[in-house]
Amino acid sequence: MGEGPLLEVRDVSKTFGGVHAVAGVSFALRPGDVQAVIGPNGAGKSTLFNLLTGQLACDGGRILFRGERIDGAPPHQIWRKGISRTFQVPAVFQSLTVRENVQAALLSRRGMSGRLVAKTAGLFEADAAAVLAQVGLLGYADDGCGTLSLGDMKRMELALALASEPALLLLDEPTAGMSSEERAELMETVVRIVRERNLTVLFTEHDMDVVFGTATRILVLHHGRALAEGTPAEVRGNPEVQQVYLGGAL
Repeated sequence: MGEGPLLEVRDVSKTFGGVHAVAGVSFALRPGDVQAVIGPNGAGKSTLFNLLTGQLACDGGRILFRGERIDGAPPHQIWRKGISRTFQVPAVFQSLTVRENVQAALLSRRGMSGRLVAKTAGLFEADAAAVLAQVGLLGYADDGCGTLSLGDMKRMELALALASEPALLLLDEPTAGMSSEERAELMETVVRIVRERNLTVLFTEHDMDVVFGTATRILVLHHGRALAEGTPAEVRGNPEVQQVYLGGAL
């Protein structure tokens, strides 16, 4: 028998003032999957991410991680179970160096957040260096985060997510605002890290070249509902998906 799902989303729903942001969505992720969630603006992608990470509570349905229900759990508990995410707008400590940011994340992962900021010096320096090398930022370790380009800032947030040693990595618009060259480089880095760390990834993305060039599976949302799910070839050939995207993006 094959390995069971890492994440199971079963008939999950969320309503805001009568608007069904997520309406009965179901899917599963197996270890090693790199799945994209796509859809027009307002399709429910960010709401789905917020449900998976505990920022929002489900109105209905279940979310299971490694066979255990996590819907209703607070974000810090979900994070400690092995789910980490990045955001559309990178969130880092601007006053700290690149290395210190990663050290702070490593401290937090180990339950030592009371020693943050003032006492990061000398702690987990080798571990921080390893993470920064993996995302291509080791040469910027002593730079302040405020000096980084947008592309490097995105790598920085990826480093912070990896420092928590996740099994499932959620990337919310990882290439937003980047040039086509930067997008390709970042996603190549993500794919390499997925293989090196045996990670599972769920990501949202508007750039269809990134989606079809990176994802092993794709979930299409439309008005909060799952319109289609399958391999890139299956999704590209789906008539309903083509209609939603007016044939232009696929």
